[in-house]
Amino acid sequence: MTSAASDDAIVLEGTIERVTYGDEVTGFHVVRVRPDAPRARLDLAGARLVSPDGLVTVVGKMPNVGPGERVRAVGVREVDPRHGAQLRASIVTSSPPTGAAGLRRYLASGAIKGIGGKTAERIVEHFGAATLEVLDHAPERLAEVPRLGGARARKIAAEWRNQRVVRELMLVLASLDIPQALAGRIRARYGDDAIEVVRRSPYRLALEVSGVGFKTADVIARKAGVALDDPQRVQAGVLHAIATFTDEGHTASPRALLADRAHTLLAEVREGQAAPVGLAAAVEAAIDALLAARLLVEAPEGLVHAPLDAEEAALAQRLVALLADRDRAPLDGVDEAIGAFEAAVSMRLAPAQRDALTLVADNPVAVVTGGPGVGKTTVVRAMLALLGRGLRVALAAPTGRAAKRMSAATGSEATTIHRLLAIDPRTRRFRHDEATPLDLDAVIVDESSMVDVFLAHALVRALPRHARLVLVGDVDQLPSVGPGAFLRDVIASGVVAAARLVDVFRQAASSKIVAGAHAILHGELPEPSEPSRAKAPAGELFVIERGEPDEAARTIVEVVERRLPRAFGLDPRRDVQVLVPMVRGAVGTRALNLELQARLNPDGLAFVRGGTSYRVGDRVMQTRNDYEREVFNGDVGEVASVRAEEAEGPAVEVRLEDGRLVAYDDDELDELVLAYACTVHKSQGSEYPAVVIGLVNQHYMMLARKLLYTAVTRGRKLVVIVASRWALREAVRDARGEERRTTLARRLREGLFPARGAMPYPGTP
Repeated sequence: MTSAASDDAIVLEGTIERVTYGDEVTGFHVVRVRPDAPRARLDLAGARLVSPDGLVTVVGKMPNVGPGERVRAVGVREVDPRHGAQLRASIVTSSPPTGAAGLRRYLASGAIKGIGGKTAERIVEHFGAATLEVLDHAPERLAEVPRLGGARARKIAAEWRNQRVVRELMLVLASLDIPQALAGRIRARYGDDAIEVVRRSPYRLALEVSGVGFKTADVIARKAGVALDDPQRVQAGVLHAIATFTDEGHTASPRALLADRAHTLLAEVREGQAAPVGLAAAVEAAIDALLAARLLVEAPEGLVHAPLDAEEAALAQRLVALLADRDRAPLDGVDEAIGAFEAAVSMRLAPAQRDALTLVADNPVAVVTGGPGVGKTTVVRAMLALLGRGLRVALAAPTGRAAKRMSAATGSEATTIHRLLAIDPRTRRFRHDEATPLDLDAVIVDESSMVDVFLAHALVRALPRHARLVLVGDVDQLPSVGPGAFLRDVIASGVVAAARLVDVFRQAASSKIVAGAHAILHGELPEPSEPSRAKAPAGELFVIERGEPDEAARTIVEVVERRLPRAFGLDPRRDVQVLVPMVRGAVGTRALNLELQARLNPDGLAFVRGGTSYRVGDRVMQTRNDYEREVFNGDVGEVASVRAEEAEGPAVEVRLEDGRLVAYDDDELDELVLAYACTVHKSQGSEYPAVVIGLVNQHYMMLARKLLYTAVTRGRKLVVIVASRWALREAVRDARGEERRTTLARRLREGLFPARGAMPYPGTP
C-alpha cells in the first residue's frame, strides 16, 4: 500500500491546521500540519512532503490533538496510492499554541468541553498571550471574561485541569504504545495518582479499569521493567484468570482449572522471550499467597474471588432471614380473592395457576416459573390482585423493556430494580439498603432469570424483614449476563417454595412460536409455519436454510430489509430485531449492524467517532451501567439528534424506550453500540414483534438449546430462523444446562438447616 522513500528520519515541527481523522480508541490520527521549516528543507533529497497548499499530512498514533496545537513529529516519508506523500510518524508530541489566532483555534477545537468558537474568542481577547498561563495557574480568573458567568467559568476551569493531567497521561501511555482512549478512564479511576499507578502498579489497571485487560497491563509492566516471574505479575495473572471465569458467569472455580488458565495466560509472552522456568510452581505459590491474603476464598465448589464470595454469602444470609420466618401467618381469603379475580377477568384459572397463587400466599419467598404460553402473566395479574388487597406491592424487572412489558400486562406501574432501589449517581450506591429499607410489603420480580448475584443481593438487602418476595421467570432461558445463577439456585436449593407451570393453554398452543419453543426444550426441531399470504402474522415461525456464513448474512439483511416489510407490512427499523450468538464473524452483530445501518438508515445526519457512524434514527443500545444518568446495560433507544461538526453540545442524544432523552458526549460514545442486531444474551427480558435469528457453523462454541430457546421466545408475532442445517440441529441437540459453578444453593441449604443438610420444601419441582 505504501513505500518509504528513505530510511532517514524526518523531523517536522509545525502547527495543526485540521484533523482529518482521529480514533480515540487506537490513538491513530491523520492530521494536516503547517510546517515551521521552509518548503525546501522538507522537500530536501526529493522527499516532496509538502502539498501545494503548503501543508504536510502526518499519520500515526498520537495524543488527541486539535487545530491550533503545535506538534513535533518524527517519522519517514511514505506514499499512499490514494492520498499521496505523507509522514508516517513514530513519535508525536504536542504542545498548546502561543499566538492569538492559534489559541482561539485550539480552545475552540473541542479539546476543552464547554468552549466553542465565540467563547474561545472572548477568552483570548480578554487574556491575550497570557491565556494559557491563566488557565494553568489562575483558572478562577475565567469569571472575569464578559458574558461567561461564574458557573460556566468554574466548569471550564475544572475541565482544563483534568485535560492537562489527561494529556500528560496520554504522553506516558503513548511512550508505552498504549491506546489513548484509556487515559480518560485511568484518570477517572485514580485522579492525580494515575501516572504513579501506571508506572509502579500497572497490574492494578487490569483489575480496576474498564477496558484494560491483563495483556495491556502486561505490556506496560514489561516496559516498566517488571520481570516475567515477578510475584506481582503471577498473582495478577491468577486474579485475571478468575475474573475471566466470573465473566463467564461462574462464582467458583476449581483450583486445577484456575491454575491451568492462569498458566496459559502467563506463558503467553512476546516474541523472542521465553516463558519463565518453573511457571507452574509459581502459579501454585501465587494461589497460596492470594488465599493467605484472603483475596481468594476456598469453598466446596472451588476457589472464589473474595468480593464475589462476600456478595454471594450476604445474598444467602438475607434470603435465609426472609425464609426463616416460616411461622408468619399465611394470607387470609385466598379462595375469595381468586374468585373475585376470575369474575373480574371473566375466566377461570387452571388448577396449577391456583396452586401457584396459594404457594405465594403461604410463603415469604416463592418462585413461579414456566415457559411461553403457560399462563405466567395471568398468574402475575392474579397475584397482584391477591397481595394488593392489604399489602403495599411493587412490581419490578431487571431491564426497562421488561418493566414496560410488565406494566402493559398487569395494568399497574412496574419499574426497573435499579430505579426501585433508587441509585445515587454520586456514590453509585443504592439509597435503599438494610439501613433504609423499601417502604413496602411485597415485591414481584419478573424475568428473574436475568438477575445476577449483585442485583439480587442489592434487592433482598433493601427488603424489610416482614416483606414478601415473589420471583417470576423462565428458568429454561439463558442465565444472567452477570455472574451467578440466581433463579436456578433458588429453585435448586430445595428450600424455597416453587411452582412450575407446564401446561400450554389452547390459544397459545396454536402459535408456532410457542410450539416451536417447547419442541426445542424437548430436543426436537421446531415445526415451521406453512407458507401463507396472511398480512398479520400471529405466532408464525419460518426456517430458511443457508449453509455458508456470507450467504446467511445476505439472507438476513434481505429478510429484514425487503421480505418482512413486503409480506407483513413490518417497519424494519422498529419492528424487527436480528439476534445472533456472537459479535464477530460474517453473522455477528458487528458486521450485520454496519450492513443493516447502510440499508435501513443510509442518509441520516451522522456523527462519526472511532469508525462508527451514529445517525439520526439509528437503533442503539447501552452496553454498561451508567448510574449517573440512570441508563443501564441493555437499554435500547433511537438516536434523536447528533451534533454538527463545529457546534457545541453533546455528540449524540438518544430517545430511550421509556421516553427519556439521554445525552452522550464524545468520550461517552464507547458505551453505545448499534442495535439493529444484538446477541441473544443481550436480548433477554425483551420481546419484539418480529425476530430474525442467525445460526451458522462458525457459532459452534455457542450453539446450545438454551440459546435457541431464548432467541425464539423473544418473538411475539413472527420468528424467522436463518441457519445452516448442522447449526440448527446442533443447537437443538446440545442440552447443556446452566454449567455455572456457584455457591448460592448450598449456602441456602446450610443457612436454613446447618445440621441436617438439605430439607427440600414440599412442592418444589
